[in-house]
Amino acid sequence: MHRKFRITVDGHAYDVEVEEIAGEAGVGAAPTAWPASLAAASAAVASAPAAPAVAAAAGDEVAPLAGTVQSIDVTIGQVVQAGDKIATIEAMKMKTEVHAKGGGKVAAIAVKPGESVDTGAVLLTLV
Repeated sequence: MHRKFRITVDGHAYDVEVEEIAGEAGVGAAPTAWPASLAAASAAVASAPAAPAVAAAAGDEVAPLAGTVQSIDVTIGQVVQAGDKIATIEAMKMKTEVHAKGGGKVAAIAVKPGESVDTGAVLLTLV
């Protein structure tokens, strides 16, 4: 029996197919039934859409770590300098300030407080 799963590793989604092998210690034994909760969870994982991968472009300020956006400290149209605080991300109960790597005018903000982000996710764009 083959089962399909979607596994996410470091923010990258992979669709995999797993073959169930019957047998004693994995060879020849009768297959065992999955608990209903595990079967339902694996079905939900298999049907969940993968997050689209967005490559950062020039001027994009990205999340240095995965976590939850606590604040965006700039507004569209604001001019920022390299090193200015632009956001705060919380991960594992620790808040990390995100500082602009470059300077420019904030053209777009891609996230809002409360959203989860992966490492490298675009937070905002400077022009």
